[in-house]
Amino acid sequence: MTSLSSLHQQLEAMRPVLFRFAMLQLRNDSQAEDAVQEALLAVLEKPDSFAGQSSLRTYVTGILKYKIIDCLRAANKEVCLQIDDDESEADLIDSLFTKNGHTQEPPKAWGNPDASLEQKDFFRVLEVCLEKLPANTARVFMMREWLELETEEICKELALTTSNLWVLLYRARLRLRECLDLNWFANKT
Repeated sequence: MTSLSSLHQQLEAMRPVLFRFAMLQLRNDSQAEDAVQEALLAVLEKPDSFAGQSSLRTYVTGILKYKIIDCLRAANKEVCLQIDDDESEADLIDSLFTKNGHTQEPPKAWGNPDASLEQKDFFRVLEVCLEKLPANTARVFMMREWLELETEEICKELALTTSNLWVLLYRARLRLRECLDLNWFANKT
């Protein structure tokens, strides 16, 4: 890879594009800036992790995607409490509970742990099925479906024609369907 100063310059040039991408998802300036900073920091802390199998922009965008997902998940778990000028922190905490000590709002349902486990198992089977695909076919599928890259960007990145890309995606979907039918859905009936 290029020198650290060159990497820093490339990342700095990408920052506005990354920020716009994060803003589309998060719709909050400070959260978007934090997600971009964390993604850039991740690249700078381990510059040798970039293997050059894709463009630097694609690599950093992939990292940013996970930072955005983490931010969205954290936002769903955290409740932001505002303290008014005439209110103390103790009053704010007391307002969360009834007089008998129970919470004002009952905790949310935990969902179905069995379904969550089943979903994790499904993704393990999908991962095995992806590993059975030819490397380029799996890469094209993941770029399109997981990283959600546009057709033009994938074609440019991998030097493919649009029709070649669609053929690879079609083959990937057929093989994945067959593999999942055999290794996942057959076990469900």
